[in-house]
Amino acid sequence: MSTKIFWCQSCLNMSTRPRIEFNGEQICNACQWSKEKSVFDWTKREEELQNLLEKYRAKDQKSFDCVVPVSGGKDGSYVAHVLKTRYGMNPLTVTVRPALSSNIGNRNLSAFIEAGFNHVHVSPSATVMQKLNRLGFIEKGFPYYGWLIAIKTAVIQTAMNFKIPLIFYGEDGEVEYGGSTENKNKALYSIDYMKRVYFEGGYEKVFSKVLEDPGVSEGDLAFWQFPSDEEVKTHDLAFTHWSYFEPWDSYRNYVVAKEHCGLEEKEENNSGTFTNFAQNDQKLCSLHFYLMYLKFGFGRTTSDAGIEIRRGAMSRDQALNLVRLFDGHYPEEFIEEYLEYYQMDITEFNGVLDKYANKDLFRKEKNSNSISEWKPNFAVDVEFEI
Repeated sequence: MSTKIFWCQSCLNMSTRPRIEFNGEQICNACQWSKEKSVFDWTKREEELQNLLEKYRAKDQKSFDCVVPVSGGKDGSYVAHVLKTRYGMNPLTVTVRPALSSNIGNRNLSAFIEAGFNHVHVSPSATVMQKLNRLGFIEKGFPYYGWLIAIKTAVIQTAMNFKIPLIFYGEDGEVEYGGSTENKNKALYSIDYMKRVYFEGGYEKVFSKVLEDPGVSEGDLAFWQFPSDEEVKTHDLAFTHWSYFEPWDSYRNYVVAKEHCGLEEKEENNSGTFTNFAQNDQKLCSLHFYLMYLKFGFGRTTSDAGIEIRRGAMSRDQALNLVRLFDGHYPEEFIEEYLEYYQMDITEFNGVLDKYANKDLFRKEKNSNSISEWKPNFAVDVEFEI
């Protein structure tokens, strides 16, 4: 049976995006939600937020009220700032150190801390992180899989150790950018949801596989362990997204973080896109977006352009030109660092990329230097069948 491949007629979300839904007019659920939330009555959700904050606000003023994971970037900085200044909360901000962190990411995190926030920097074993990231790259096509797990598990464990039940993450990317809508009208979400959706059902497999390494013990993986159901209940843990409570606007977040938290953008565009103020904290991000392109046919520019279209800052035609210009960038500027980090040669590295390239969407073709590259079989915004 053939499958029709098409693009959202409002933004440029591609029908290959996991869990995305479209209406009869070929408008994706991210754009439908964007239109809906512009006229949404947020009063009830503001009341939900106030009730949640009052439930978990520490009785002792010397204690923390909630945990906010941060990288020093725009979104976590915005959430922490608003909780502190608008709602009078005392957040503990937590960063899980990524692999191959960038200089600008390190500066932004320092500036955020210096802006007056209490902060804990969690540094899980770099050796185990490398093994998990390498396994995630090979087994899932996800180059920072170990870090992705840790920004949930290590943050939750930190919250438990400080006896802080309430954890605020930024946006629910599934709702905001196109994906599962099962939590669209739910303030809280579960560990099962994290494992099933964010980790694409691979958590147990990668976790057990790394334990096959004789150099890794279960104790070495302490920061990558989720609490049991009983521990979640005992600690009254609550996980929520800030985007549930107010209209999410990543550009507004950037402006607020720049003004109040010392956020600095790059002088040049990020690789593979036209923006310079988002996801600047680590170098593996560029590889993540390239693999996304090979798997699904869209990359970082498509994602960034969709955000700009939905907030009314860009037309679809402008976005189409940018996608054709920037999407699908092979991150050659970081290749030597990737090879050293994953302990691979270029043949093995490219073999992993080849493994995840969607052969219905791409073909191998030699360039002018006789080097084989993946080239699209499609033209963006031109429907076809596979």
